[in-house]
Amino acid sequence: MENELRVIISGGGTGGHIFPAVSIANAIRASHPEAKILFVGAEGRMEMQRVPQAGYDIKGLPIQGFDRKNPLKNIKVLFKIWKSQRMAKQIIREFQPQVAVGVGGYASGPTLNKAASMGIPCLIQEQNSYAGVTNKLLAKKAAKICVAYEGMERFFPSDKIIMTGNPVRQQLLECKLTKDEAVRTFGLEPGKKTILIVGGSLGARTVNESVLQHLADIRQSGVQVIWQTGKYYYGEMLKQLNNHEDMPMLKTTDFIADMGAAYKAADLVISRAGASSISEFCLLGTPVILVPSPNVAEDHQTKNAMALVNKDAALYVKDAEARDKLIPLALETVNNPARLASLSENILKLALPNSADIIAKEVVKLARQ
Repeated sequence: MENELRVIISGGGTGGHIFPAVSIANAIRASHPEAKILFVGAEGRMEMQRVPQAGYDIKGLPIQGFDRKNPLKNIKVLFKIWKSQRMAKQIIREFQPQVAVGVGGYASGPTLNKAASMGIPCLIQEQNSYAGVTNKLLAKKAAKICVAYEGMERFFPSDKIIMTGNPVRQQLLECKLTKDEAVRTFGLEPGKKTILIVGGSLGARTVNESVLQHLADIRQSGVQVIWQTGKYYYGEMLKQLNNHEDMPMLKTTDFIADMGAAYKAADLVISRAGASSISEFCLLGTPVILVPSPNVAEDHQTKNAMALVNKDAALYVKDAEARDKLIPLALETVNNPARLASLSENILKLALPNSADIIAKEVVKLARQ
């Protein structure tokens, strides 16, 4: 066991935490095939499904966040935190990792706290331009902090920070389809301007309502649209579309399995401003209109978006203004080749490639110390 590389990776809650975590694990495995990697997540959250699908073992903690609306419910939350700390200690004792990695999300708190208290070196990976609460609390105990944005000294000790960027889903970078082939996979016409609209795996109500409000504009524009409504809104959106005449230029789906093909097909993307998505757009050089979600801690999606907007690398529409402004701006932009080229050129300058490999090397270095 002494020569084995043993790594715990903890966190999750959203795809924005899980995709980077799995990418880091894959990079460790690529350089050290013998490595033993164990994930620790939060019971009932999406990592408990996604991580095993990616081929890794995961243990669940009963951890959850505080309920700000019903303070009385937090008595149960405090008990769950205490129980999670005990379970994390037991998991660490049994697995005996040489290093612990936290990617943000509820589970990384108790896991890295216990790891640090047991003398195990810790690395945290902060995806956003505004640090999450868990990572801010863990920063004092971490040996290294990997970040994707400049200016993170506001939150973390500068001597621990390494600028690595965010790991992205490898299959996006490996898509071999031509643009025309990618467009055809969605049943649309090659040669026509194509907009991709994504609101995350669950969807985004404001973005979806923006589309419904401007169906006539889309029909008359000569532009075609790939619209991922999210599973939560799909039935409702189809019902609304049934009240309108047929729209062959609008490909509506609840979920897109092959995002590599979707990005390849698109001349312009409309998206929320999650850190993982932004890292993907930077690496692919994708012209994008960002509509930050207002329902996230510390409004960090707006801060993510403005880091690009201030460098003329993306366009930005406030969630509150999206229903009126989003689709008209998208139709105008997608028909402006010079604007698309400028956005693509500027966003490519912000790309930080090989993030997962760089982080994996830091993880191995800590483990070997």
